Amino acid sequence: QVQLIESGGSVVQAGGSLRVSCLVSGGTISSYGWGWFRQAPGKEREFVAALPYASGRAYYADSVRGRFTIARDDDRNTVYLQMHSLKLEDTAVYYCAARGYGGGYSFTTDYDSWGQGTQVTVAS
Repeated sequence: QVQLIESGGSVVQAGGSLRVSCLVSGGTISSYGWGWFRQAPGKEREFVAALPYASGRAYYADSVRGRFTIARDDDRNTVYLQMHSLKLEDTAVYYCAARGYGGGYSFTTDYDSWGQGTQVTVAS
């Protein structure tokens, strides 16, 4: 099982940008599908973005489409979530997740490995 370590969470002003990272160890990044989820206080963990294994395209939640971009850097074994035009409602702990071959990507149960999360707080 791969190990995932998120970083880059911070306090950012509404309308600003932030990039969070997920450093992968114990596996080859190209052998997995990747997802970002988030969880706000008192709410369920929700899907944000995904790069399914061998898919060649990214998928996004409606709430972030056009503002967030998921990408991976195979040389650095890192998965990124670039966030622009941040809103107060984007405040949450952001989690990176990995899964092997398969078609699902938007449910937490689609993923086998999770990081510990990184806090993103959007301030007014």
